[in-house]
Amino acid sequence: MYIAHVRELDKEIQPINTHLLGVQRLAEQFGDKLGLKHVAGLAGLLHDLGKYSDEFQQYIDIVAFHPELPQPKRGDVDHSTAGGRLLFSLLHHKESTFCQKLLAEIVGNAIISHHSNLQDYLSPEIKSDYLRRVQDTKLPGYELAVERFFEDTMSKEELIHYIHVAIDELEQFTNRTPEQSFFVTKYIFSCLIDADRTDTRCFEEQVEVEESTEHLLLFDTYYRRLMDHLSALKEKSNASERINVLRAQMSEQCDVFAAERPSGIYTLSIPTGGGKTLASLRYALRHARKYKKQRIIYVVPYTTIIEQNADEVRKILKDNEHILEHHSNIIEEEQEGKEDSDEAEDGLITNKEKLKLARDNWDSPIIFTTLVQFLNVFYAKGNRNTRRIHNLSHSVIVFDEVQKVPIHCISLFNEALNFLKQDARCSILLCTATQPTLEGVKHSLLKDRDGEIVPNLSEVAKAFRRVELIDHTKVPMTNETLADWIHTEVHGWGSTLVILNTKSVVKDLYKRLKEGPLPVYHLSTSMCAAHRKQKLEDIRNMLGKQTPFICVTTQLIEAGVDVSFKCVIRSLAGLDSIAQAAGRCNRHGEDESQNVYIINHTEEAISRLKEIKVGKDMSSHVLARFKKKADQYEGNLLLPKAMSEYFRYYYNRMEANLNYYVKEINKEMTKLLMSLSLENDYVTHYQKKHGTRFPLILNGSYKTAAEYFKVIDQNTTSVLVPYGGGKELIAQLNSGAWLEDVSKFLKQAQQYTVNLYSQELEQLRRDNAIVMHLDGMIYELKENWYSDEYGVDLKGEGGMDELII
Repeated sequence: MYIAHVRELDKEIQPINTHLLGVQRLAEQFGDKLGLKHVAGLAGLLHDLGKYSDEFQQYIDIVAFHPELPQPKRGDVDHSTAGGRLLFSLLHHKESTFCQKLLAEIVGNAIISHHSNLQDYLSPEIKSDYLRRVQDTKLPGYELAVERFFEDTMSKEELIHYIHVAIDELEQFTNRTPEQSFFVTKYIFSCLIDADRTDTRCFEEQVEVEESTEHLLLFDTYYRRLMDHLSALKEKSNASERINVLRAQMSEQCDVFAAERPSGIYTLSIPTGGGKTLASLRYALRHARKYKKQRIIYVVPYTTIIEQNADEVRKILKDNEHILEHHSNIIEEEQEGKEDSDEAEDGLITNKEKLKLARDNWDSPIIFTTLVQFLNVFYAKGNRNTRRIHNLSHSVIVFDEVQKVPIHCISLFNEALNFLKQDARCSILLCTATQPTLEGVKHSLLKDRDGEIVPNLSEVAKAFRRVELIDHTKVPMTNETLADWIHTEVHGWGSTLVILNTKSVVKDLYKRLKEGPLPVYHLSTSMCAAHRKQKLEDIRNMLGKQTPFICVTTQLIEAGVDVSFKCVIRSLAGLDSIAQAAGRCNRHGEDESQNVYIINHTEEAISRLKEIKVGKDMSSHVLARFKKKADQYEGNLLLPKAMSEYFRYYYNRMEANLNYYVKEINKEMTKLLMSLSLENDYVTHYQKKHGTRFPLILNGSYKTAAEYFKVIDQNTTSVLVPYGGGKELIAQLNSGAWLEDVSKFLKQAQQYTVNLYSQELEQLRRDNAIVMHLDGMIYELKENWYSDEYGVDLKGEGGMDELII
C-alpha cells in the first residue's frame, strides 16, 4: 500500500489510489458545471502522482510512524511536479495540436501549483517557472512513480483515452482568447484545490464525501416566504403612500424581468430607500428557480452592509442555517518571510492542516461577502481564495453598491464578470442608485442591451426626491469650525449624521462634539462587525425617539445601511458618495424635504487617497456646471443624467489607473494576465535572449500578478478581538476546544475580527498586544487594546466596562 495521508489521531492510512480517484471524482463534478468534467478530473487524477516515489514514501513513514528517528526536513520531497511533468511529456511536442498543448499547460500548471499559487508561464525576469518545473527540475524517483501510478491507479491506455476526452472538451469550450485562458486555468485550479481539500478533510473526519447539494427546493421555500412578507407589507396602513406604492411596483418589475430574461448582466437602479434589498432578492430567487441556479451570492463593498442585509434576509426567509456571511479570511495562509508553498505540511494531518482543510469554499445556498473577497477569489495569492471560484458558476450574483469597485480594479472586475456571464453561466445584477458607466472603459463590461430593470428612471428618481443638496463648500472648514457650526445649529436640525473622508478626522471631531450637550455616536472600521451592529442598533433606537443627537463616521455608513437622519453633513467627495450620503437623510420620506450639506473640509489628509481626491475634483466640476445650467440636469444632481456625466469625467481622468498598474515592474495587471503573445514584450525578450520562439501557448505571469494584487492599497490582516462573543472564541482558541468544529469556529469568528493595516499590526506587535496561534495563522488582540468607543485602540487604553450586549 502506498501512503497519501496519515491521520494523526489514530495513524490510519489513506492510500494514494484512493485519494487520487476520490479527488478525480470531486473535480469531475466541479468541472462538469462548465462542460470541463475530464479537464478538471485529469488535474485531480494526477495531482499527487509524485507521492508514489520511494522518496515520499520513506519521508511520510518516518514522519508519521517513527518520531524516535532523525526527522527529515519538511518539504524536502517534491511530490506536486510529477503529474504536470507526465502530462507535458505526453502532450507538448512540435507536432502536438493547439488544444493538446493548451491542456498540458492549463492542467499542468494547476497540478504543479496545488500547494502554492499558479506559476508564471513567463515572468518579468524572462524565466518560465512552469517550464522549469515540467522540464528541467531534477525529480528523483519520477520514473518509478509513473510506473506505480499505471499499476496502482490507472493504466497508461486508460489515461490516454481519458486525456483524449479532455482534449475534446477543451476544443469545444475554448474560443482561444487570453482572457478566457486565464479564467479557465483559475477555474480548473479551483476545482482541484477544493476537491483535494474536501477529500482529505473527509478522510480526516472519517465521513463520506458529501454529494453536491441541490438548493432549488430551498429556493422554492424562500420565494414563498418572501412573497408572504411582501403581501404582509401591502396590508399595512402606510401601503398606499406613494413611496411604498413605487417600491411595490419596482419589486414586481424585478419578478417579471427575472422570469422573462435569460441569464446576463443587468442593472437595478432603484433610488436610495427604494427597497433594493428585497427587490434584488425577489429577482434572484425567481431567476434561480426558473433557470436552476445553484446559489445566490450578494457582494457588497463594506462589512456593515453584510451584517444588516444578511440579518434582514434571515428574518424574512426564516433560516439561520443556510445563509453564510463571509467577511474576511480568519486564517493567514501566507506570512512574510515564508515560502508561499504549503507542500511541506502535506501528508500528516496535524491541527494546522485541519485549519487549511476547513470547509470554507462557499457552498451555501445564499452567501453574503465583500467586494474584497470577491476580487481576491480571482486575483489574490493563496489557494484558499481560489478554492471558491467553481462555486461561483451557475449562480445569481448581486452586486450591491457596485459603484464602490476600486478604480485600479475596474478592468479586472469587468473581465471577471464577463467570464462569469459568458462561460460560468451566471446571471449578474448590478444594484445601485448611482450606476457607474462600466461599459464605457477599455476593458468594458458586456452588459446586456435594454438591461435596466426599472424603466423611466428619471421619473422614479423625482418621485423619491426627499432632500435638497446644499453646496456649503465656499467657506472651507476645520474640525473646530465644523464642531462650532454643528453645536449652534443641531437643535434646529434634529438628528444629524456627519460623514468625513478619513478615520483620524472622524475621531478628532467625535472628541470635540462630546464636549457639547447632545449624545454623540462614533462608527469606525476599527470596530468588529458585532460591535458596529450593536452601535447601529443604539443609533436606530435614538432615531426612533426623535430626539436630537449626532453620529460621526466615515463612508462605511453610506452604502446600504438603513438609517434615516433629519440632517446630513457630507465632506466633499465623489458625487456617488454624496448621493449615497443623501440616502441616509429623510430616507423614508418622513418629512417633505430635509437638507444635505456638502462641506469642504481642509484637515483631511487625502493626498495619498487618489480616488477620493479625484472624486472631489470631479464633483466640484459638476457642482460648478450645475450652478450655471441647472436645467440641463433637470434641477437635480441626484438624477441619472448628472451621475452618468460624473462617472464619464471620473473614468476619463482615471483612465491610466483602470488596468491596475504595478509600478514595481512597470506593467499593468491586465497585461500580466491576459496578453496575446504578440502584445507581450516578455515574449519578445525571451525570443531575443534564446534565439528561438517561446515554446508555450500561454504567456501569463500568474504568480507575479497574485503577488502584487491587493484590492486595498495596503495589506491588511484579520485579528480576532475581545468584544462580546469574541472573548468566548478567544477562550476556545486558547483551550483548543475550537478544534471540535473548525468550520463553525471560523464562521463565528467572522463577527469578531478587525482588519488591520500592516503599520497598525506592527505597532501592536511592538507593544506586545498581539498573540499568535498556530505559527501565526490566527492573530488575537489582547483585551486592553480594544475599547467600546473606538474599537481597536492603538494606545492600549481600551475599556469595555460600560459595554452591554
